Amino acid sequence: MRIGELAKATGVTTRALRFYEEQGLLTAARSHNGYRHYDESAIERVANIRYLLDSGLTMEDIRPLGSCLQGNLPERRLSSSAVALVDRRLAALDERIAALTRARERLSSRAAAASGGVACD
Repeated sequence: MRIGELAKATGVTTRALRFYEEQGLLTAARSHNGYRHYDESAIERVANIRYLLDSGLTMEDIRPLGSCLQGNLPERRLSSSAVALVDRRLAALDERIAALTRARERLSSRAAAASGGVACD
């Protein structure tokens, strides 16, 4: 299938598909005129890439998992290195959530304190 067909089948833009290819996560055969052609397994591979990205992993996180992107990824058992990766990403997300919570609390208290004070535009 051509890149436009893969994009339509997966709901991913052609730009994203080219990026996945640049990152080594997706491969395409090239026709004599330079068009990319993907086999049917690319649909599942793209779905797994999206699953991992939507789960909070980064492209840098996903790159080492390239050989694991076929099959029903959400139901597969994680390797010990993948578990370590997930644990690191969870810790990073917890830090971000804590930082955002602190920022929200500061803004909330600032808004409450400012309701009776002198305006500063």
